[in-house]
Amino acid sequence: MNNILSQINYPADLKKLTLNQLPQLASEMRKFIIDVVATKEGHLGASLGVVELTIALHYVFNTPNDKLIWDVGHQAYGHKILTGRKDVFYTNRQLNGISGFPKIDESEYDAFGVGHSSTSISAILGMALAAQLKGDSDRKHIAVIGDASIAAGMAFEGLNHAGDTNANVLIILNDNAIGIDPSVGALKSYLTEVKEGRNPKANNMIQALNFEYSGPIDGHDLPLVIAELKRLKKKTGPQFLHIVTTKGKGLKQAEENQIVYHAPGKFNKETGDLFPKIEDNLPPKYQDVFGLTLLELARKNDKIVGITPAMPTGSSLKYMMEVFPERAIDVGIAEQHAVTLAAGMALDGLTVFCTIYSTFLQRAYDQIIHDVALQNIPVIFCVDRAGLVGEDGATHQGVFDIAFLNAIPNLQILSPKDAIELRNTLFTLQLDNKNPTVVRYPKGRSNQLNWQLPFESLDFNKVENIRKGNTIAVFTTGTIYETVLNCIEKLPNKELFSVFHFIQIKPFNKDYISDIIKNHKEIIVVEEGSIIGGFGSVVSQYVTELHPNVKVTCLGVPDVFIEHATVLEQQEICGFSENKLIDFFSKY
Repeated sequence: MNNILSQINYPADLKKLTLNQLPQLASEMRKFIIDVVATKEGHLGASLGVVELTIALHYVFNTPNDKLIWDVGHQAYGHKILTGRKDVFYTNRQLNGISGFPKIDESEYDAFGVGHSSTSISAILGMALAAQLKGDSDRKHIAVIGDASIAAGMAFEGLNHAGDTNANVLIILNDNAIGIDPSVGALKSYLTEVKEGRNPKANNMIQALNFEYSGPIDGHDLPLVIAELKRLKKKTGPQFLHIVTTKGKGLKQAEENQIVYHAPGKFNKETGDLFPKIEDNLPPKYQDVFGLTLLELARKNDKIVGITPAMPTGSSLKYMMEVFPERAIDVGIAEQHAVTLAAGMALDGLTVFCTIYSTFLQRAYDQIIHDVALQNIPVIFCVDRAGLVGEDGATHQGVFDIAFLNAIPNLQILSPKDAIELRNTLFTLQLDNKNPTVVRYPKGRSNQLNWQLPFESLDFNKVENIRKGNTIAVFTTGTIYETVLNCIEKLPNKELFSVFHFIQIKPFNKDYISDIIKNHKEIIVVEEGSIIGGFGSVVSQYVTELHPNVKVTCLGVPDVFIEHATVLEQQEICGFSENKLIDFFSKY
């Protein structure tokens, strides 16, 4: 049997195939995705689940003239393979390779850059309305969105607006009952009733928004999907197609364990089995330090509540959810709601830990200011993935949180240096926290095997003098201190450098700055965050105010978006890898 995928580089090649050839192409595409992701890693289950839909969309519509947006983009590997990137797909998520998400400057077939959820409907509606204004009535506009993403507020805002227009938009709901974790909420229950035929008025909600509803149909029945898309292609106005798929389709383990196989790491491409990970002697991930510590505290403090927007596994709130399900809440992809929900619960006397990834916290900025900080409500934000995150790239780099949070009054910002300090930070905050507080910690593993020590209460205002030198003061915050310290110890001129760790970034201890400057001639700030508006900016501001003759040099993430690569490669790009720091310090 001839290999069909080898003949396909662009949708024009796809359109030359007969309908009878397409199922074989689907099988070959699944195998191709599995083979590459098994060795190169990446997002697996989502792309396997939409292979038939991907083929059908490019077979029926005239992309890139017709606009196609994949919400979030986890599921777009097949799309990339069919749109000119098959031969470079092995570079996915690697330095100088293709992105793991659709990206407008990578291909004309990527109509909109994505990476965060629930943006597709607003973007595709914008394009459809623009086409109307330009008199282009022939162009089609399609957004593919999952059942978890469509539950988010922004998606509903887009649906609400689209239904009040006559724009030529087709919203395809890819309903597989799971995002990264299982979908939650009343909408999930509604969609389940639709799929199971238990609600005779099931399409009323969509029709009430002035969409013409069709479905649900089997998203793996390729002839059926193609026939329905051809029918809808002739329609005008807002259309809504409900398809039902299985995340991980075609790989038994991915179908049975959808959470793990969302992004499984390396695995055996022949059997599908994960390669064994030797974790018994490894330090814990920071997310697990948070999750296990919170559970430990919650066992003794019944006022503790945990909240996460759709990340119970990624944030490790799952540990508390398993023991105290009524006190650990997954609100779905709804960061704004999560923050204001936390405010309401905290205002009623509970101790609320709201755990959100750094880049997802960006989506709730107004709520942080208006609903929490302005009213000085003591919500504790546990900001996971703070700093460089590696292969997910520019859409997920947690490098802006210090900068965008620093300007907010009443807010305390803490950045522990290691697992033990993170553990004690959580312990201290649940004792008596009076203000809204942010606790930042990175993706990846800590450096401490023996971290579950007896709790100690911390003085956040204290600055720790980790290393004593005689000329230059190096300021660090967060876990970057270890890299800095290791570099300085390797220097021939190491006696020049003192190292100070600031767990508390805001409010800033400027009195301590004055004491340091008495014994040092220069300050170097190293942080794994944006230089503009970051910790170094705060230091520079106070030093300029108090000691204008003292030089301050800031090392951190420059004013560019850092693309996908390993964290070590990204640190090299930013200038604070171990090699770059040694070179920098050696010049003194």
